[in-house]
Amino acid sequence: MITHLKGKLVEKNPTHIVIECAGVGYFVNISLHTFSKIGDSESIQLYTHLQVKEDSHTLFGFFEKSEREIFRLLLSVSGIGSSTARTMLSSLSPAQIRDAIATGDVPTIQGIKGIGAKTAQRVILDLKDKVLKVYDIDELSVPSNNTNKDEALSALEVLGFVRKQAEKVVDKVVAQDPGLSVEDIIKFALKNL
Repeated sequence: MITHLKGKLVEKNPTHIVIECAGVGYFVNISLHTFSKIGDSESIQLYTHLQVKEDSHTLFGFFEKSEREIFRLLLSVSGIGSSTARTMLSSLSPAQIRDAIATGDVPTIQGIKGIGAKTAQRVILDLKDKVLKVYDIDELSVPSNNTNKDEALSALEVLGFVRKQAEKVVDKVVAQDPGLSVEDIIKFALKNL
């Protein structure tokens, strides 16, 4: 029903904003991703998703159409509601969620607060084909030997490194030489951590 809003930014919070359009103030729920993109400009346009329930009409706003698409895909998964989908988009960028689904990266999705192993697997199972089709990603381009990377990350976590920090370093190492053994990935990563 309401596909986008363009107007004056009246109030800005990490979880919601108020946009005034033609004298009407709209309370719009947002993710941290959208919050970081908005900036402090007075004039604003957001793509929206209106969720209608028996007891409420809730408006969600997104800075980019791609974020709204991912949000809607997540809502189509059994067990994922609007608050969980918003939490996912606050924890990871839309591109990170898309790539995690496309590559079947359960640990990345499971790393989001409130997402367990079964839910992460269900998200990937339900959405992988849709994501590959919608974003025209060639499944062959998806890295297949993720096991060395995953094992190296697990080892670094056991050694006491924060997963997100270790993941960035390991990704750089693997990008330079995808054929490295687990031991070599760990050695190179330790030099950069």
